[in-house]
Amino acid sequence: MEIGKLPNEVLEKIVLSNIKNKRDEVLVRAAVGEDSAVIDFDNDLCVISTDPITGTTKDIGKLAVHISCNDVSTSGAEPIGVLITILAPPKTSEEDIENIMKEAGEVAKEINVEIMGGHTEITDAVNRIVISTTVIGKQSKEKLPNPRKIKIGDKVLITKYAGIEGTSIIAKELEKQLTDKIGKDKLNMAKSMDSMLSVVKEGTICGQIGVRYMHDITEGGVLGAVWEASKATGKGIKIIEELIPVKDVTKEIADILSIDLYRLISSGSMLIIAEDEKVSIINEELNKVGIKVTIIGEIIEKGIILEKNGANYDIEPPKSDELYKALLFTK
Repeated sequence: MEIGKLPNEVLEKIVLSNIKNKRDEVLVRAAVGEDSAVIDFDNDLCVISTDPITGTTKDIGKLAVHISCNDVSTSGAEPIGVLITILAPPKTSEEDIENIMKEAGEVAKEINVEIMGGHTEITDAVNRIVISTTVIGKQSKEKLPNPRKIKIGDKVLITKYAGIEGTSIIAKELEKQLTDKIGKDKLNMAKSMDSMLSVVKEGTICGQIGVRYMHDITEGGVLGAVWEASKATGKGIKIIEELIPVKDVTKEIADILSIDLYRLISSGSMLIIAEDEKVSIINEELNKVGIKVTIIGEIIEKGIILEKNGANYDIEPPKSDELYKALLFTK
């Protein structure tokens, strides 16, 4: 099987199809395009998400907290606490574990979540450190995004830029290979994009405004997220490639590595679907906290379409993320 998330058709066939029992308290459950589960606890909703870090060896304490908190934020929820599981091979030092926890602690403080517990184990079942985090958040019932309200003409937006996480990871993992090709200044700029990895602010702000749907753009990049959003909402989506915001350094790195930047892991960017009349308030409120937001398309009757240079193309289901292809670069 290919490295990365299971293809969605395989996920549905061998994983989701085997989840048989369902409870009335679960309002949002396991499905393609859903980033978190939502449980009804009467007065408030409990939002839960879990994720591992597998695509990089750099800054994994930081990434581990950000990624699961981002997923919870797609429901407009406020992340409250995180549980961290660390599985480390025998060669791991105490310093390695301490560095991970220092990173995790700093990020948790930055986004105001508590590390509530977890598990730390040295094991020969892994050949490098693997971290998995589970985040719990809270949300009011009235503000929970409702994809069933999506209608034709609703706008599709993304925050920040495509390829944020992928650009930062590649710059750190392939520093030696890329320095001579793009220079230290651009490489440092690419590395520093990890400062944009959180979508907690846009998630909570858009949750308060009341949007139809949100999806954290992770593996599979922008095009993968759009495909998953269409499947999750049951609506067609058309986006325009030229409208997708991309940093120049991301374009340059993608060209060097011959990868599709629109299918590059993009944690730090949120896909948002909202009615047209709310776009201006979304733009105003996100700009207040320094977050760029861009309209890249709209909801259509059917199809998952990318318009590029005036021509329309079907967006295919996400496969192995371009990050894994990039990390094989050795020239």
